[in-house]
Amino acid sequence: MSINCIRRLIEDAAISHPQKNALILNEKSLTYSDLLTKVNQVAFYLKELNLPKGSRIGVYSNKGIEQVIAILSILSTDYVLVPLTKLLKPEQVEYIIKDCDIKCIITDKLKLESIEEIKFDGHIISYETTHKEIASFEEIFKYYNKPYSCEINGHDNAVITYSFGITGTPKGIVISHRNLIDSARVVSQYLHLEEDDVISGILIFNLDYGLNQIFCSLYKRATLALHRFILASDFFNHLINDNVTVIPLMPINITQMFDEELQRLPSAELLSKIRIITSSGGNVTPKMLNIVQKYFVNAKFFSMHGLTEAFRSTYLDPSQINIRPNSIGKAIPDVELYVIDANGNECAPRVVGELIHRGGYIYKGFWNAPIETAERFKSIEILKNVINLEGQLIDEIVVKTGDYVYKDEEGYLYFVSRHDDMIKTRGFRVSPYEVESVVMNNIPQIEQCAVFSINNDEIEEEIVLVYSARSELSSKEITFELKKHLASYMIPSKIIYKKSLPLIPSDKNKINKQELKKEVLETI
Repeated sequence: MSINCIRRLIEDAAISHPQKNALILNEKSLTYSDLLTKVNQVAFYLKELNLPKGSRIGVYSNKGIEQVIAILSILSTDYVLVPLTKLLKPEQVEYIIKDCDIKCIITDKLKLESIEEIKFDGHIISYETTHKEIASFEEIFKYYNKPYSCEINGHDNAVITYSFGITGTPKGIVISHRNLIDSARVVSQYLHLEEDDVISGILIFNLDYGLNQIFCSLYKRATLALHRFILASDFFNHLINDNVTVIPLMPINITQMFDEELQRLPSAELLSKIRIITSSGGNVTPKMLNIVQKYFVNAKFFSMHGLTEAFRSTYLDPSQINIRPNSIGKAIPDVELYVIDANGNECAPRVVGELIHRGGYIYKGFWNAPIETAERFKSIEILKNVINLEGQLIDEIVVKTGDYVYKDEEGYLYFVSRHDDMIKTRGFRVSPYEVESVVMNNIPQIEQCAVFSINNDEIEEEIVLVYSARSELSSKEITFELKKHLASYMIPSKIIYKKSLPLIPSDKNKINKQELKKEVLETI
């Protein structure tokens, strides 16, 4: 078996630390030995489905120990994991199922209804026993006790994650087994994770940042304490009761944590075991940073910047967070970053250019999307004016990120804007095109609409919908309709009616969003 796969970590941890808790959720726990046993049982059942090698298997459920078992079971086969966040609506799940031809879905009782609603005709496995036509983990754990072994190739496809990307419809990014092991290795290295750490499993497992919680725990033989964030008080109880030492967060989580009256928050002494906090998926505001440092007095704060096309590009060393809080830091180990202009020349300090990612952690490309792949994954020849390409070695692939940044005189990078108009809110990427399409397809009274963002310190960007119609519609009715088709984080928080929308002078078919945004900001 390849050394570059998560499966090897599971097996090795079960040998070296059999009785150590691998997973915790409230009063439940699972040792590394028991985790391997249950993963083997589910993996054995999956192989008995006799699906072609590389078949895609979706996991669509709420967070829990069974969800982690499902993820690791798929990664213990020659199938490919497709995480489906529970926030997705049935029609969005249906799109992903069709896009990558999912053959099997592992789910829970709550999400089973949604799967049945879209009339999925592949295999369905539920955590709980529901009815006799659907296999369950409960039955698998009872009856599947045969030895299981597997051979994993580190270069094979392991995961396809979906986010709302370049063209406005979800595009799957293909991640190899080696990508997963490399990402666990590098994060464990620069965070200095330890075997005794208890990592908070607060993030959902739909994208690489969330999945990396699992893999880092395995890599260091640490413990992953799962938590479903609902109330801030519950989250703090989780940190204290589970003896958490490492917290991976998104900026929206910081806002949620401290959305309480100050007298109800725990003392800094009770949170003193936290030694590492990481944040990715958006900007951390000075307000967020101040309150985190006030309550987590012993924690080193790592701000990180990642890509859709590669696991991660930068992190800001905790020693710099108060000196240059707006910086996204420098390249992570094994990565080289360049800032180039439109002519391919390296930008001088303080000059804005496009970020190019070279080196480790680059993913394989977009699933069934050659145009999008070609836009982002480029020959190293793009850097011919910057580095020496002796020997015509130009087969190497780099990522043309679409992120516009500048570096200061000491080499620290600062994010400026994105090439496209993607909205980042609550840790998610949202395509304005996706929201606009749902509006136009489902609310016939609306004649034109435009979706864009305005800054909001608490959630990074706030989604605004401006529309024209013969007469004003109820904002509540519009929101009610959009909630039928869009995930909650995609719903506009501001809905504004205008009799007409400004158009681009050179193209009367296109709305002038820049002018519209200016008008909206003047009225707020």
